[in-house]
Amino acid sequence: MSEKFDLVVIGGGSGGVRAARVSAQLGAKVAIVEEYRYGGTCVIRGCVPKKLFVYASRFGDLFDVAPSFGWTVDASFDWPTLLANKDKEIGRLEKIYETLLDGSGVKVFKARATVTGPNSVKLSTGEELEAERILIATGGAPFKPHIEGSDLGITSNEAFHLEKLPRTILIEGGGYIAVEFATIFSGLGVDTTLVYRRDKILRGFDHDVRDGLEDALRERGVRIRYGYHISQLRKDGEGVCVSFSHGEEATFDKVMFATGRHPNTSDLGLEVAGVQLDQTGAVVVDEYSRSSVPSIYAVGDVTGRAALTPVAIREGAAFAQTVYNNTPTTVPYHLIPTAVFSEPEIGTVGMSEQDAAEHYRSIDIYIARFRPMMNTLSDRQEKMLLKLITETDSGRILGCHILGPGAGEMIQLVAIPLGMGGTMADFNHAIAVHPTAAEELVTFKSPSYRMVDGEKRNP
Repeated sequence: MSEKFDLVVIGGGSGGVRAARVSAQLGAKVAIVEEYRYGGTCVIRGCVPKKLFVYASRFGDLFDVAPSFGWTVDASFDWPTLLANKDKEIGRLEKIYETLLDGSGVKVFKARATVTGPNSVKLSTGEELEAERILIATGGAPFKPHIEGSDLGITSNEAFHLEKLPRTILIEGGGYIAVEFATIFSGLGVDTTLVYRRDKILRGFDHDVRDGLEDALRERGVRIRYGYHISQLRKDGEGVCVSFSHGEEATFDKVMFATGRHPNTSDLGLEVAGVQLDQTGAVVVDEYSRSSVPSIYAVGDVTGRAALTPVAIREGAAFAQTVYNNTPTTVPYHLIPTAVFSEPEIGTVGMSEQDAAEHYRSIDIYIARFRPMMNTLSDRQEKMLLKLITETDSGRILGCHILGPGAGEMIQLVAIPLGMGGTMADFNHAIAVHPTAAEELVTFKSPSYRMVDGEKRNP
């Protein structure tokens, strides 16, 4: 006999857990089903372990500048220690997720779930659940290109569990994951090469940020090859021989694909239930996360909207408020701040210069470039970038882009005035905190240049 619930959530990641908890707190009888580990991509094999690896990779830079501050450093790195401590922290966080669910009154299942109808779910354990509503929150998975020998390559999933650090690695891709892992591996002493089929990393980001990060990666020894993509992999002794599309070959200890992610909708039974999927396999939803089947909803990466953990969390909460609190709630996708934990770090929110120039007749661009104070006693010449984009007539801030130490921390706070419609006058009214990098955002005296009808002019 099947057990009945108001809501069955399939997927125990950030979006699914938030939706389950808030719905239960609002009075719904909720079950959640996860086939792997609670915490999802972000906690188990994404944001959290990645940021821990990024921290590990940054010590080399600190050791480089330490002598200029009077320190003598004799350091060595042990990969197994990092892995063990990472695994310990991930285990701790996983337990917290399950504890929070239990404390909210959510019934937790560890099994694979299949949708068998608009209001029914079957588990791999044989149990059957009836639900007034079903929420799909199964996230996404790394994509491997369909080429010969692709099984010899790794993705970000496997990168967190390598038994030993490779001497050389090839990373294919040009997005968040590619540049972040290029930072990680190169910072840990791995000879790192990045190949990308397009002509510039971080497509969609502001051009100054893209150029700045490319220069910084090259200065750190990362080789970047544009117009390249892998056509075949084959075993070569202990390494992997890579054949590129234009005929060149090279061998690396490891090859990593950072070529995108796809929604986890395979074999979930969604098509049988009548749920519409797009060409990528993502669940098609409306602004309230409802699918083509009125009783089935979806949040997070599985919808293909914005593959970011905080967005999934917001979508999960918005779903619960809409359905169980009679408060229709949407997510402001046009104002999503984001960070790329490369080295140097990137923080961005709002429009890029190119986007703003396409949407507004006249915009003002404010740019500050300078050496971070940490580097001023050493011979390191790497520059930090802070950039504001405003509408000329109103002064309203349209976008902010930061490249350098603490960029992610800064952009979180900048997102607040942008969401409030803040202007350059508001920024200038703030008193600077000195000496900090962030003070540059509130001390601009005049635009660096102006864009009018797409043409660059003096302000």
